[in-house]
Amino acid sequence: MAPQHPQALYSLGVHAFQRGDFAGAIETLRAAHLAAPNDPLVLMTTSVVWRERGDAAQEWQTINACLAIDPYFLPGLLSKAAFLERQGRTRSAANVYRDVLKVAPPESHWPEPLRAQLTHARACVNAHTEAFASYLDSVLAGPRDALEVAAQGRWAESAAIMTGRIQPYRSESNQLTVPRLPAIPFFDRADFAWVADLEAATSAIREELLAVQQTAQDGFSPYITYNPGEPVNQWVDLNHSDRWSTYGLWRGGERVTENLAKCPRTAEALDAVEMAEIGGLCPNAMFSVLAPHTHIPPHHGETNARLVVHLPLIVPPDCTYRVGYERRGWTEGEVLIFDDTIEHEARNDGDLPRTVLIFDVWNPLLTTAEREMVNAMTKAARDFNREA
Repeated sequence: MAPQHPQALYSLGVHAFQRGDFAGAIETLRAAHLAAPNDPLVLMTTSVVWRERGDAAQEWQTINACLAIDPYFLPGLLSKAAFLERQGRTRSAANVYRDVLKVAPPESHWPEPLRAQLTHARACVNAHTEAFASYLDSVLAGPRDALEVAAQGRWAESAAIMTGRIQPYRSESNQLTVPRLPAIPFFDRADFAWVADLEAATSAIREELLAVQQTAQDGFSPYITYNPGEPVNQWVDLNHSDRWSTYGLWRGGERVTENLAKCPRTAEALDAVEMAEIGGLCPNAMFSVLAPHTHIPPHHGETNARLVVHLPLIVPPDCTYRVGYERRGWTEGEVLIFDDTIEHEARNDGDLPRTVLIFDVWNPLLTTAEREMVNAMTKAARDFNREA
């Protein structure tokens, strides 16, 4: 009835292929392509016939013709990568497989007929990534070791980005973003004049922490406190949980007078620091207790106008902290100063609680006038939302 119907011609070509008539299959599929020149599946199937016939040149030409119609056609990309892999061009194949995984839907929505190929694609990409990373590590060891220690982490991260192990970590603020500030994970302690005095007070601050843990345990409360009906996202396991609890000293820019009175040496040490003052937001200061075998999941802070300081007070073994690419351990009495708008997480894989003093300071890259601008913007946002 319709001898030039594209679907009829395509089906006849498939049947010819299935019964081993390769010449007849190619002839009929060519006719189907002429009838439906914008259908990549016809050329995709033709390339399979050429492959089974053992004609690699025609197979490669047909795959590329298929992708010329639709460069994002998933079966075509898979065929291109598989062809390169069979030719021993594993690195080129891995690059195409990487494109495949970018185009493919999330794994939960992978088409079942393609699942095995997509799983193989991921394995090839992972193998290529590890091989590339090992190669860079060996070739760049000398130049990297010649750098100052503080710069070595930057170039280790650069290599991880180049290989595809990670994506660049960027500053993501939940409230106020100051553009054009560099996303520096950890700041140098030597750049802050108050660090030495604060660290010298570690023992006195720790004694006050231990005292309030003994006499004012009811002052500790869960750090994560979402209300019923609010989306908790990654915080579902820690919401209203004592596994991450805090004893507040400053909260949202206001002194917690009762708690500070119980910790006079800590209050004195904090008063000697130029903490960030952002109306309604900072400063915050607290003792933060992370229970054994507890993970604070990756998250971002409120604004890159401020930095967060940790003074470690009690640090059992197997406790680590990651900001962006850099993973560090806490050392009792040695502060960490970091930009918490870069993705960060904490782990206590030990058997005892980990406790740090946490507070906010200004990002030193802001001028005094810019600090005033930060306060003007946050106040305007509060006023607008209050009226709404």
